[in-house]
Amino acid sequence: MKGFFHFKEKNVMSLKQLRLRIQMRGFLDKYFTGESMDYRQMIALFIPILIDQAFIVGLNLLNTAMISSSGVSAVSAVNMVDSLNVFLINVFVAVATGGTVVVAQYKGSRNDKMVSLASASSVTSVSVMALVVGLLIMAFHNPVLNVLFGSASADVLDSARIYLIGSSLSYFGIAIVQAVCGALRGIGKTRASLALSLIMNLLYVVLNVVFINFLHMGVMGMTIAINIARYAGAACALFYLFKMDATLHLRIRDLFHFPVSMLRKIMFIGVPFAAEQMFFNGGKLLTQVFIVSLGTYAIATNAIAGSLAMVFQIPASALSLTIVTIVGQCIGSGSVADARKFIKSLLWLGSCSLLVIGLVLMPFFRPLVGIFEPPAEIVGDIFLVLLINTLAAIPLWPISFILPSALRAAGDSKFTSITSMMTMWLFRVILGYVLGIVLGFGILGVWLAMNCEWAVRGTLFLWRFRGKKWYAHKLI
Repeated sequence: MKGFFHFKEKNVMSLKQLRLRIQMRGFLDKYFTGESMDYRQMIALFIPILIDQAFIVGLNLLNTAMISSSGVSAVSAVNMVDSLNVFLINVFVAVATGGTVVVAQYKGSRNDKMVSLASASSVTSVSVMALVVGLLIMAFHNPVLNVLFGSASADVLDSARIYLIGSSLSYFGIAIVQAVCGALRGIGKTRASLALSLIMNLLYVVLNVVFINFLHMGVMGMTIAINIARYAGAACALFYLFKMDATLHLRIRDLFHFPVSMLRKIMFIGVPFAAEQMFFNGGKLLTQVFIVSLGTYAIATNAIAGSLAMVFQIPASALSLTIVTIVGQCIGSGSVADARKFIKSLLWLGSCSLLVIGLVLMPFFRPLVGIFEPPAEIVGDIFLVLLINTLAAIPLWPISFILPSALRAAGDSKFTSITSMMTMWLFRVILGYVLGIVLGFGILGVWLAMNCEWAVRGTLFLWRFRGKKWYAHKLI
């Protein structure tokens, strides 16, 4: 009799599990399956990108924590230069994104020859651009530092000079990795992209441990580590592209010959996005300039809060990359209905991810911030900034970042870029200066202005998405 009831209870549990699976599958079919793609393909695209983003953010967090052992001035120097690095590297990434969009649309139209041609063109154009920019920064590093961060203390500037020269030397390496990974994401090979990214970033952390923690080389050690890691990553990316990949069929000579017509297609997406990144990150750079005037503690507060905010945004950031491939392939196959449906679903998923991550991580603020060993005076400021930013991000981050990625993947690059540039300068920069400096709210004022900017540009992107112009561009 006892065995009978146990058997019955087990069957009831099995029925509940089966019913739950059916309901979950029905939900996934309803919101994440269409004619051009199903939820299994989306999950296969998303998971490697999510892991990649988690590792990148986690390793950057670890690197910031390691350099913290060299003192507040070292953290401030790295943070200042990294604001310039982000500004410049995002220009390369923007052009690589143009390549991703073109590759994805050709993949959706099942034109394998043009997929290969677009991939080669993307790698070449991004690499050449990075080489030129890196050489210019190395040649003019002193004027750049004096104009942007001249008000910083002497010890901060000395460390910043070393890190800037070393970083600019590494641009060519990271550009190759970004271009190859962008092309691979365009054809849906996110696992290969993940592997290349992990090789580069894990090597960077291991070398930082050696040079910073064991050899106590500080900023110089971080500079050496970043160059070794990025060029090793570039070598692996090229080896995979020419020797291991069975889809693109690229040869070395393909990188030295590509048609102007293909370059135009890539630049149609890449140039407006690159201009957007220049203005957008230029605004962030200018914001960093007046944060410098608030003192070393303010710089450290901004750096630590920014690093923690990136942790909270990991799944949403992965969605903003995944949606480029999804929408690009939908538009390439001519399925606008699928593109619209998937965009709505991924926006809701982005907000849900930010809510869940916020609820999970905010209770662990103390151990998280303890990684950076900040001065006790700024811990309260970091908490307040992070809490307000987390609450604002739940409704605003997806429409401000995931949605423009989707519009850009459909070819609507000019509108997204102009909107981002205008809102960035009118709200984040000007309002940030008014709230942070003029009205005396400090770092909190700067971050509140950023949240206002998310709201304004996100609203404009939603208005654009409701119409038909965003998918009217004929890219291929």
